[in-house]
Amino acid sequence: MRTNFSDLDIRFTIGDTRFQALNIIYERFLRTVPSHSHGSGSYEIHYIPRGYGRARINGRFYDIVPGTLYVTGPHVEHAQTPHLEDPMCEYCIYLKTEKKRRSQPSAGPQPDGRERALSLFEGTTFWFGQDTQNVAFLMEELFSELENRYTGFQLQVELLLQQLLVRLVRNYEEKKETGRASGFSAAADKTSVIIEDYFLYEYQSLSLEELAGKLGLGTRQTERLLQKHYGKTFLQKKTEARMSAAAILLSDSSRSITSVAEALGYSSMEHFSSAFKNYYQLSPRQYRKEGAYHSFPEP
Repeated sequence: MRTNFSDLDIRFTIGDTRFQALNIIYERFLRTVPSHSHGSGSYEIHYIPRGYGRARINGRFYDIVPGTLYVTGPHVEHAQTPHLEDPMCEYCIYLKTEKKRRSQPSAGPQPDGRERALSLFEGTTFWFGQDTQNVAFLMEELFSELENRYTGFQLQVELLLQQLLVRLVRNYEEKKETGRASGFSAAADKTSVIIEDYFLYEYQSLSLEELAGKLGLGTRQTERLLQKHYGKTFLQKKTEARMSAAAILLSDSSRSITSVAEALGYSSMEHFSSAFKNYYQLSPRQYRKEGAYHSFPEP
């Protein structure tokens, strides 16, 4: 089950920062999301109301349980996989930010604290923990507005997103942030969303021709675009997506290697094992034996 609100024109401004919501998604996960990151000015807000899973963020593993909230900002590598018996459900909001040009010097911190809230949000590239600010209620209200399209729903969605940012930074204040921002910002780029979604959701059967069709470009133009924005060829991006998914699937010891190969779309376990060893210099069995999937404690 996946509900995706994309191509939204949801925008709001806090202080000198413009926000745009590019994707708002609710999903019950029956698949693994391979390792990926987003560009400058990009933030993903993940909230898990029910179910279980595991996330791999910047090379470390974290257990996902009901009530987990985590935020991944610019250039933070993250992947996740559901628990087979009780797969997680997730709300995910993808925001892009852009700084406005100031026509005159700032008058200093505003008395309502919005400058501090904005600074905390933009300055935290990664945060992981249990929500203490009732984010679940805001997510439910947000999806109710988007699904029912009540009168004034767009304004209400903008207000709910602003409330969500306030509750995020209050979570940050209760527990020390786990990451700091790189200081970059950028305008929204829907082309990058199409590319990232394609490698995230369709890694079992990726093809250059299909991606080119989604972008409305030729295959050569698509290759040039990937080189320009990611410094990688289509084949490199395809291999990276499948192998990062393989690594997190192998972190679940209840899965057989054969089932991992099947989940990734390989025709045989031997084909998968060969591809995995070429990428990681370890066979899938060695990868498990050497504890490469060991779960690290929460920082």
